[in-house]
Amino acid sequence: MKYKDYYQALGVDRTASEADIKKAYRKLAHRYHPDVSKEPKAEEKFKEIAEAYATLKDPEKRQEYDNLGRHPAGEEFNVPPEWQQHYGAGASTFDDVDLADILNAFRAGSRNDARGRGRASFPVPGEDYEVSVPVPLEKIYSGGETDVTVELPEYDEHGLPHRVPHTFRVTIPEGATEGQRLRLAGKGGPGRNGGKPGDLYIVLHIAPHPLYRVSGRDLYLDLPLAPWEGVLGAAVEIPTPGGAVELNIKPGTSSGQRLRLARRGLPTPGGGAGDLYAVARIEVPKKAGKREQELYEQLAAASDFNPRKHFREEAK
Repeated sequence: MKYKDYYQALGVDRTASEADIKKAYRKLAHRYHPDVSKEPKAEEKFKEIAEAYATLKDPEKRQEYDNLGRHPAGEEFNVPPEWQQHYGAGASTFDDVDLADILNAFRAGSRNDARGRGRASFPVPGEDYEVSVPVPLEKIYSGGETDVTVELPEYDEHGLPHRVPHTFRVTIPEGATEGQRLRLAGKGGPGRNGGKPGDLYIVLHIAPHPLYRVSGRDLYLDLPLAPWEGVLGAAVEIPTPGGAVELNIKPGTSSGQRLRLARRGLPTPGGGAGDLYAVARIEVPKKAGKREQELYEQLAAASDFNPRKHFREEAK
């Protein structure tokens, strides 16, 4: 089987103290936690360090691991004689067995009730967790309660993490901002030996919207216009997060022109609001009817408008 160097995984020396091992694990777990890390293969790395910590934090398991000897990480090595003695001659090949399983088996064959013998216990606070949660733009605009489901790591009897879904009802404040953190006290990792549980931090991210693009507190909305609406002007109804409003289109409005609706964007905590910009987009029929075709032909014959006139001027 292949040897896993747990000390190397945590970046500590083989003589490291329990405190040093715990410190190294906390630092690496925070860095590679899948819910917050942007590192490549973060989940794989997190599982690796969790497995290493589950062994090295326990003096008995650590001693059993040290008894396996020292090998380069990834090197094929022979299972020690103790394994043969406990589990028989038929157990000499372990291509599909994880090193943690061997250690657990050693513990099953040799451990007694020493876990509870006179070992000093002291309160250990639970870990804080931070997760990113997409929130609908409408909820950011109006605020209010919403249910948030997140997967949090829980540890089994061997100290290995497993993701378990939890649902919390949280209150989104009106005017919440992109990246704002909401603290749920006591909803993080459980404490041990009577220690306080950690906190859970919900990081708000505005979910993509089918109509609006968000820029700070401002919103941008593509506004399709018919050619004659752009030429002649029009009064059109457009949606805003606060309800539909009527917008006057001035004659001669071109595609790409921004039309500002003051204070129709996302609210600010101080009581103000951003703006909403309707970006004009001149649309043409995919297929014109016979009468429309005739009218467009008449317009083309009567008009001297040339939108590419500047091409010739720039080429001179």
